[in-house]
Amino acid sequence: GACLSLMPLAALADPALIFDLGGKFDKSFNEAAYQGAERWKAETGGSYKELEMQSEAMREQALRRLAQSGANPIVMTGFAFGEVLNKVAADYPDTKFVIIDMVVEQPNVQSVVFTEEQGSYLAGIMAAQASKSGTVGFIGGMDIPLIHKFECGYAQGFKAAKPDGKVIINYTGTTPAAWNDPVKGGELVKAQISQGADVIYAAAGGTGIGVLQAAADANILSIGVDSNQNHLHPGKVLTSMVKGVDNSVYEAFKAGAEVQPGVKVMDLKSGGVSVAMDDNNKALVTPEMAAAVEAATKAIEDGSVK
Repeated sequence: GACLSLMPLAALADPALIFDLGGKFDKSFNEAAYQGAERWKAETGGSYKELEMQSEAMREQALRRLAQSGANPIVMTGFAFGEVLNKVAADYPDTKFVIIDMVVEQPNVQSVVFTEEQGSYLAGIMAAQASKSGTVGFIGGMDIPLIHKFECGYAQGFKAAKPDGKVIINYTGTTPAAWNDPVKGGELVKAQISQGADVIYAAAGGTGIGVLQAAADANILSIGVDSNQNHLHPGKVLTSMVKGVDNSVYEAFKAGAEVQPGVKVMDLKSGGVSVAMDDNNKALVTPEMAAAVEAATKAIEDGSVK
């Protein structure tokens, strides 16, 4: 019987989750991933390994250590793991890896990408209807192509609803520190308000906490990102552009070693992105706004708005 008892151990490799530099409790992107892992744990009674990055230099070591420990699948949050994963995945062909927000073309990697521009377009439409000044703002975290998708979709939705309106755009930085600078976020809000902005969308991870706070303090509206952030300042957050990062992690953990490699696109149609409507922002969402979001959603889903 001793040999048999070894069998289940091999079958029960724990999944693992590696958080990016923003940290597990950023109330945004990483925290959404954490929620997904916790939901899986609560449902299955299983356990998972987790790792919080302290520095860029840790990436490769963290991945290798988890792969060597037998964790499977290994899920990582963030585009910044792309290069390292591309190198490491080949060394562990029997381990499945899942990367969120980046495409890595390896036979044992699932790449989960979201159509942030679609959800941001809806947020832009809401901003256009809520703005009294006709000027709105966008504050991005790190100035990278991924966050340009949020910016461009938001601006396009806003201009569709208010062709003569104005969008002020700022980024907090060009290094990963840009995700974790709430003070700088708050300063940019003040600068945008002085230029007339009365609705500001933050796509900046932990920096966004400072954006939402400064907007609420100045009594203007903000738009949250990744997680539903409406509850952070009830009645002051117009909506949140939610990314189903939690669902991606949950599904990867649930699939275990059977995770399907390849690119998985999470779009508006599949519920990958959405604008949050709840009790916290109910008073801010007019019937016209809800109708405009519904019409735009249909148009994006049937392809008549690209």
